[in-house]
Amino acid sequence: MAYLYLAGAIIFEVAGTMLLPVSQNFTRLLPSVALLAAYGVSFYFLTFAIRDIPIAIVYASWAGLGVFLVALLSLLFHGQALPWQAMLGLALIVSGVVLVNSYSGAHG
Repeated sequence: MAYLYLAGAIIFEVAGTMLLPVSQNFTRLLPSVALLAAYGVSFYFLTFAIRDIPIAIVYASWAGLGVFLVALLSLLFHGQALPWQAMLGLALIVSGVVLVNSYSGAHG
């Protein structure tokens, strides 16, 4: 169950981040409220994930996969392509998250 909470935290963090440009520096009310709510839900879910998974593993997964998904969604929705070196770096981040989770001994 802890990994479901972690997945939820990642999804809501990515949603909040994707709302940053839509909020136009917090000048648009609804996107700004949705952004803050998404981050709030993300942190709420993180509190449940860290009950069963070490915080270092939770944070590495949350941050690493969040960065990867934001880069992917930025390409899809905003046309913000990254150079191949950045894509390689993102692939290494995801590989690192997989390795950390595989060998940490933490199972939710």
